Amino acid sequence: MTAKQKVIVAGAGPVGLLTALALARQDIEVTVLEAEPGLTVDLRAGSFHPPTLEMMAPYGITDEMHRTGIRVPHWQIRDRKQGLIVEWDIGEIADLTPYPYRLHLEQHKLTPIIDSFVKKEPNARVRYSHEVTGVEQTGDKVIVTAKTPGGEDRFEADWLVGCDGGKSAVRKAIGVELEGFTWPERFVVISSTVDLAQTGFTPNAYVADPKEWCAIFKMPGDGPPGLWRAAFPAQPEESDEETLSEARVEERMQGLQAIPGRYPISYKSIYKVHQRVAKRFRVGRVILAGDACHLNNPIGGFGLNGGIHDAITLAGKLGPVCRGEGDDSMIDHYERQRRTVNIEYVQEHSIRNLKRLIAKTDEEREKNFAELRKAASTPESRRQFLLVSTMIASVQRANAIE
Repeated sequence: MTAKQKVIVAGAGPVGLLTALALARQDIEVTVLEAEPGLTVDLRAGSFHPPTLEMMAPYGITDEMHRTGIRVPHWQIRDRKQGLIVEWDIGEIADLTPYPYRLHLEQHKLTPIIDSFVKKEPNARVRYSHEVTGVEQTGDKVIVTAKTPGGEDRFEADWLVGCDGGKSAVRKAIGVELEGFTWPERFVVISSTVDLAQTGFTPNAYVADPKEWCAIFKMPGDGPPGLWRAAFPAQPEESDEETLSEARVEERMQGLQAIPGRYPISYKSIYKVHQRVAKRFRVGRVILAGDACHLNNPIGGFGLNGGIHDAITLAGKLGPVCRGEGDDSMIDHYERQRRTVNIEYVQEHSIRNLKRLIAKTDEEREKNFAELRKAASTPESRRQFLLVSTMIASVQRANAIE
């Protein structure tokens, strides 16, 4: 049995490491347990909204992200047949944020940045190849069992934070249900060095189509010229093998934008997409954050951003509780804030964003486009749309919750 720690964090992804860093900066002892032997490479997330950049800035993370990240002040909603429907300029709300743009940087590059700051904290440590296998709690402590290279080990802490992803062992151990649904379509993500800006695409664009909608993000990759990442739907009847085949990948990319010759493909992957929120974000001394308690489709870039908002919000409340400067009602406040905005904003608007792209009938599609054009028609309506799409509105809503 190891010495008692103040907080154990399960999961060394961006949310777990940021939670650990934010607590360690408050002189709270933190141990991170990660099942994998090292930092993982996740090729999905990578678009960061203004309030997310603001939250990470005090830790030095945002400055480091800007060294290689791509600033994206403009983004589009398009239609395969009609072309451009509307283009948004986040610069219109520059009076509300020092970061009036989305910053594109692959998640697997953000994780080492946060980790580099965690390593400088004497109160924080990360233990790899430590897979959480059990959780017990009493009135004053949590006991975590982990499978390690040296055999089973047990860790005691005042609190346990589960940041261990959509298949969270922590969430399962405390018996919390993920409520919601899974989309029938899977998402296939394809990356290429072909510059789609040459054909009018902004570095972030969403293309509506009843059969082959698409979401586009330009990522830094290994440096100029960067990579263009495109996400398409894969229907249930299409096998993974067919979806990832060279012929089908080429067909999808050529259908998006025809070019002479073949597309050079840097990577491709396929995954299921969920819309789910945990019934509870806290059970006793165990708290959930990030994908462990909410999952959503990536249209709009709300998932990882929401997890980062969880981490900063939670650390701001858990730190004082650990120091005896507040009681655990502060953790209940975290649950009310973050669960509410995940339901009211992240789930609602990510679902709406995807439904806007996949609308089947001409009537439904024209209705969607008319609403978008109306939203873009005046400075005030554009401002309201941008507040939601940048997640500023969700932060304002969370802050208003008592």
